[in-house]
Amino acid sequence: MKRRELLLLAAAAPFAAQAQVLDLNDAINKAGRQRMLSQRMAKAWLALVHKTESGTAKAVLERSMALFDRQLVELKAYAPNAELRKTYADLETAWSDYKALLVGKLPSQDGAAGLLNTDARVLALAHQGTVQYEAVSNKPVGKLVNVAGRQRMLSQRMAKYFYAAALKVEPAQAQTEIGKARTEFLSAMELLRNAPEATAPIKDQLALADNQWLFFDMALKEINTAGPKALSDMFVTSENLLSVMDRITGLYAGLKA
Repeated sequence: MKRRELLLLAAAAPFAAQAQVLDLNDAINKAGRQRMLSQRMAKAWLALVHKTESGTAKAVLERSMALFDRQLVELKAYAPNAELRKTYADLETAWSDYKALLVGKLPSQDGAAGLLNTDARVLALAHQGTVQYEAVSNKPVGKLVNVAGRQRMLSQRMAKYFYAAALKVEPAQAQTEIGKARTEFLSAMELLRNAPEATAPIKDQLALADNQWLFFDMALKEINTAGPKALSDMFVTSENLLSVMDRITGLYAGLKA
């Protein structure tokens, strides 16, 4: 199948998720997915400003918001200590502010800078919750679930800043953040590949992720000359990379070591 057809399948289907948190690995996975969703929603919103992949971007935004809402309830209910309960109470407040911007008015260039500032708070708290859940787990596999899950976020963060730079919204910062995220992504792929816990199915998916990364990285390099095709390619490749990394995170979360 072509990359664009793969995108349509990935965007049309919700991420596989149980109706409640099953165990600590699942909690780390879902907590980490909240990080990704904070960036994916911003990416989709900015894509709508560009009028890029508009139908798919709208579906991605709506389904990401619904999933964020659902997982927030699950993670709050599962929180085993006061520290985590406070984090998720704070995240609920930050999410309310972010959601108001996402749905309060039509996506526009004028609102882009405010959106980026607001999603940063949601991302920070979602990351804090993930780290706290990993600390409760205190097992090597918990760290791997966190690292794999963070790759999902980095893919969406780079795409988000690609669209921001193309709108000339804090372009210097966008370039810096993309470079930082790119370095972190490649370093984490090495860690995941070399982990003793990496099973044959995980290694197969990591090889597929490497292939998707090549397409994504090619699109990323068009940042300074981003025309309609480059903007579309960024959406397609970021969704495909995300889909593979989500499967990898699920496989690590399924390990009981």
